[in-house]
Amino acid sequence: MTKIRIGIVGYGNVGKGVEKAVAAANDLELKAIFSQRDASLLNPADRSVPLIPLADAEKMKDDIDVMILCGGSANELAVHGPRFAGIFNTVDSYDVHAKIPEYIKAVDAAAVGTTAIISAGWDPGLFSLIRVLSESVLPDGEGYSFWGYGVSQGHSNAVRAIEGVEDAVQYTVPVDKAVEAVRSGSRPQLTTREKHVRECYVVAKPGADKALIEEKIKTMPDYFADYDTTINFVSSNEFNENHKKMPHGGLVVRSGATGSNGHVIEYSLKLDSNPEFTGSVLAACARAVFRMSKEGNYGAKTLLDVPVSYLSPLDRMTLISKLM
Repeated sequence: MTKIRIGIVGYGNVGKGVEKAVAAANDLELKAIFSQRDASLLNPADRSVPLIPLADAEKMKDDIDVMILCGGSANELAVHGPRFAGIFNTVDSYDVHAKIPEYIKAVDAAAVGTTAIISAGWDPGLFSLIRVLSESVLPDGEGYSFWGYGVSQGHSNAVRAIEGVEDAVQYTVPVDKAVEAVRSGSRPQLTTREKHVRECYVVAKPGADKALIEEKIKTMPDYFADYDTTINFVSSNEFNENHKKMPHGGLVVRSGATGSNGHVIEYSLKLDSNPEFTGSVLAACARAVFRMSKEGNYGAKTLLDVPVSYLSPLDRMTLISKLM
């Protein structure tokens, strides 16, 4: 079997998740890890994999079939997406929902003779696909999305940036009452505050004003001001013991009707490791990118544009026999 040759750009939590997913796949092979950090600071599971400065990535053009971009959306993928799509077939998990239309245009303009799948995580990504399927089947209906129970990295970073905070994590928690109302098929109209609460666990620096920290968190616009938020101050030991993992998950529900009959479609995820699961989605999408590129189907794509069978290592007839 000729394996699809994978490169990883960025070796943070998602990059490490991709590394695990590639190692577990018989049809994928990790050829190199590219990073702006010094190689001595990286610790790949397979020490034989070359660690290459990001500036030298283009030199590997003939050795990489698909480059998986694992940087952060705001500062890295916004630059890396168009840059690398002009050189390699790529996959990324760009997740700034409101900016996806402009991002895909930038990547598409660069992807001349290459194929790029963008926003290929679980939301956006898998959840986006479920929303389209659900709305297509139940046009007379209402769609709902819930996130959590799990760690929001963006909100956690916002808390850690507050003066006096040594470390912090924020959990997004769906409100049970709201979830049950949606599942009942009653199509409730829910405010932001009614759908989720936020729980923060904060390690304060010695002598820090905890009351001021709490006020700054709860009144922070775009992050906490629109939510009921609980602040828990904990010791470093408790934080390191209980709040270092990265679970997440979510729920997409479509409540609708066909004539006088009601229906509810539900899709949910419960993840022990958000970055590892995201890495697995990206690795599966690398197969699709490779296949679409071989067919000359170039340009920027999303999971909405990908034949589902292209995500699997199995051939079409095997999938039909096994899963239909």
